Amino acid sequence: MAEGLDELLDEVESKFCTADPFCLGEAERCRGCGGGGGVLSADWIRAEAELHLRSTETFKKEDDLDSLINEIFEEPNFDKKPFKLKSKSSGNTSVRASIQYLGKSCSPVYLGGSTVPCGVGTTTSQRACDHLRCISCDFCVVSYNDYMWDKSCDYLFFRNNMPEFQKLKIKLVKKKGTRAYACQCSWRTIEELTDLQTDHQLRWICGKH
Repeated sequence: MAEGLDELLDEVESKFCTADPFCLGEAERCRGCGGGGGVLSADWIRAEAELHLRSTETFKKEDDLDSLINEIFEEPNFDKKPFKLKSKSSGNTSVRASIQYLGKSCSPVYLGGSTVPCGVGTTTSQRACDHLRCISCDFCVVSYNDYMWDKSCDYLFFRNNMPEFQKLKIKLVKKKGTRAYACQCSWRTIEELTDLQTDHQLRWICGKH
């Protein structure tokens, strides 16, 4: 900084300490203001030089800062790859299909013998419902293909033994083509496709598939 100050002092002296009348007038005024010897006050020259040097350095620092900011913003993004979400369309398709299927109910609700296929029953697809539930005892309805209930079955038997097959089988009789249904409070042996609405004593509904 001392070197730069000396250069600026030389520059100021060469500009202001010339022999033209204007500079001489300025010199007289400076001399009259209590300045020291010389054409211009040495203190004034030094103060002006330091001010000029500080301004120059400030502008230089600001220029350097601007350049640095520009470099940061203009710096290319290396190895930045766009984030891609993995496509789940194939998986979602099967999930949506399962959800749609799970929300279906039989209408009308059918019972049937062992020869009647089980599934979602409709007027065009007559299938025996295998998701029956009793709204009276709140038990799921069990069914056994090619079996019928013995005539000695009563309410207490199902009340005490449902839904354990090992206990229920003592009252099951083999009969091909039939299907034995039971909850905790009701039981039926069905041979043919039967609309559940025709049996007004049963409180069974489709529990949705």
